[in-house]
Amino acid sequence: MNLYFRFPAIILTMVVISSCTSNWPQFRGAENNMIAKAKQLPQTWGEDANIRWKTEIAGESWASPVVWGKKVFVATVVPVKVAPAPERQPRPPRRPGAATGNTSGERQQPPPRPPADLEEEKQYLQDIYRWEVSCTDLETGEELWKKVAYEGNPRIKKHRATNYASETPVTDGKRLYVYFGMTGLFCYDMEGELLWQKDLDAFETLNGWGTGSSPVLYRDKLFIQSDNEEQSFLVALDATTGEKVWRVERQEKTNYSTPIIWKNIVRTELVVGGKTARAYDPETGQVYWELAMGGYYNIPSPVANKEVLYMGNTERRSTPGTLYCIRAGAEGDITPDSTEQISKDIVWSNTNCQTGNPSPLLYENLLYLVSSRGGEIHCFDATTGEKIYTEKLDKVAACWSSPWAHEGRIYFTDEKGVTRVFKSGKEFELLQENVLEDRFWSSVAVTKDAYLLHGVEYLYCIATD
Repeated sequence: MNLYFRFPAIILTMVVISSCTSNWPQFRGAENNMIAKAKQLPQTWGEDANIRWKTEIAGESWASPVVWGKKVFVATVVPVKVAPAPERQPRPPRRPGAATGNTSGERQQPPPRPPADLEEEKQYLQDIYRWEVSCTDLETGEELWKKVAYEGNPRIKKHRATNYASETPVTDGKRLYVYFGMTGLFCYDMEGELLWQKDLDAFETLNGWGTGSSPVLYRDKLFIQSDNEEQSFLVALDATTGEKVWRVERQEKTNYSTPIIWKNIVRTELVVGGKTARAYDPETGQVYWELAMGGYYNIPSPVANKEVLYMGNTERRSTPGTLYCIRAGAEGDITPDSTEQISKDIVWSNTNCQTGNPSPLLYENLLYLVSSRGGEIHCFDATTGEKIYTEKLDKVAACWSSPWAHEGRIYFTDEKGVTRVFKSGKEFELLQENVLEDRFWSSVAVTKDAYLLHGVEYLYCIATD
């Protein structure tokens, strides 16, 4: 090929690469790894520093923003007519002998709970919400369009601490897929025109904590994991029409993690978490392998490179968290024997690990875990599983969002809006703290020169303008 023909090809390649760095199309980024590759990102920010814009977002949502080109998409739910939560009744006074000084030898039983008020239990069926998706201009923060996916009564009851919009949308630049859990799935074009919608039915979730698994897009298929207390399943839909391609039932209860597409050295797998993790053929739904992971909750999503995949379940109270390193090409039941921590397909495992709600971060052959509460950061050698360090930071609030990496620095944001930044590598060094006066559960989205953080009150664009 002579230079005359090569030059346009080089320019086209540069344009494609440049456009790709602007896109953050799904939960945890295009490669599901939370590694920011852009060069012009700020290291520090605050309410009066490096805020390009912030725009108020109506409603409630834990969904992360997604970006394609100059458009930012956010899913929210707006309360329209909601009855106030009933006041908690005070506890009855302690009965005689129930104090620690009781010497009667009898075990004191707590008073019986009053029967549930059926009217109160069903009050949520009278509430009205509006499920919305909005599109914001990346450069100015101006709202370009807003669409109402559904307005009406919720189909399941929710816990007072959560909301009905926890799933992050996904886009391929042609269509935007917005999954509102038990309310339904909605497909729009990039200008907000509804193309199709799908009712995947409604099922009760654990303690009313709702759903959290975001949709995954691969080639011509959209994947939805719906793990609940009644009828769990994984379904593949035609991304163009919404028609079912395949569906498999799952022997799982409520889970929250988002699946990933793992393109490894052997094949491409759809990896789905649970008390038992499984990898499926994305074309057929056939199970490649399964692993009984233990732990208490399945909340964090996996992270991988071409050779191995890392995943585990969250700890709670007396149940420790777990973490496994799985070799590409695994087949069948790969659960290690109870006396062993490795097998043919398990490179290493840690069944007494401090895995939290945030997903693990793999960066420069080190694996970082951020605890759900308590401010602990754990660093492991990704090859051997050896713990490099555990560092405890003071005054860290609960952490729900995933940590991310950029140019030798690790970032994580707690729910009170404090983003702590520390040096990557085998020696811990806290570099700084960036503070926003908002509350955060969603994970960051990254463009070629900005961070997007979705708080309870505002959507923030953080850049060094």
